[in-house]
Amino acid sequence: MYLHALGHFHPPNLLTNAFFEELGLETSDAWIVERVGIRTRHTVLPLDYLRETRNRDVRAAQEAALFSNAETGRRAALMALERAGLKPSDIGLVVAGGCSPDECIPAESNRVAQLLNIHAPAVDLQSACSSFCMQLHFLAGMRPERLPDYVLVVNMDNSTRVVDYTDRSSAVLWGDGASAAILSPRVPGRWHLTETLLAGDPSGADKVRVPRMGHFTQNGGEVQKFAIRRAGETFQALRTRFMDRHPDKGAGAVTFIGHQANLRMLEAVQRRCEVPDARHFFNVHTRGNTGAAGAPGVLSEHWDDPALGDAVVLSVVGSGLTWAGALLERTPAP
Repeated sequence: MYLHALGHFHPPNLLTNAFFEELGLETSDAWIVERVGIRTRHTVLPLDYLRETRNRDVRAAQEAALFSNAETGRRAALMALERAGLKPSDIGLVVAGGCSPDECIPAESNRVAQLLNIHAPAVDLQSACSSFCMQLHFLAGMRPERLPDYVLVVNMDNSTRVVDYTDRSSAVLWGDGASAAILSPRVPGRWHLTETLLAGDPSGADKVRVPRMGHFTQNGGEVQKFAIRRAGETFQALRTRFMDRHPDKGAGAVTFIGHQANLRMLEAVQRRCEVPDARHFFNVHTRGNTGAAGAPGVLSEHWDDPALGDAVVLSVVGSGLTWAGALLERTPAP
């Protein structure tokens, strides 16, 4: 499986730490930065709407949002298509998934395909924040002859619509964004997907929840410990597989891109796995937690950055509880 291109989109409205002070959340820039390392995040919601309502009614947030999930996905997909030199008509399958879909049915993937005028099957595969690597795992495991030449994978997570802005513990975390990836099982691209991992522990299903027409809730302390442990294990396992195949390469050759939950969590994984600063890429400090769009969004923002090196491991965790990873190796220049 080859990765041909990535795209991303973040809505223009910014939630700064000063904004949360204005809301009267009894917080400060120093408090937020110390605990989660986030300074800004994006939202599909009007700032005046949040000032007036604190988003107490998630149904009203759906109406107030300036962008639908599908529209943010469309914009990310257009960037990916342009980078890949492809047209929407080249896509033979659309896969989507994330944390907070607009509708129960139709699938979010159908809405994106509709906006892009893609006439192809469209299905959702979702495991919350771990969706992207989980989707790669399933696609890489399919018989190549049953897949089209090009698959579009879209992750739209505009979860500020389900955040309670009277709760400072969750309000400071979330940002909105979308990512899009174009994959092919047979046409070589810039990156080769060589390994994937997928694991889960359903006994923790109640630890991170977004009920239908309800607010996001989590057991923050337990989830953070879980995320650090599982993200670290996943990264180390995939890094070891890379080194086994490339004995001439050291551990420092592999770049780490983790689930963008918060910067302090990512730093803990980095220390545990002894990842050099030059091999740790992130955007959570300016984007917030963008759910399933977080890790692929980081890679998209650095798409043309040679500092990524020749091997990247994405290691993500999500509600379920589910964790997944993907090893990408740069293909030789033609």
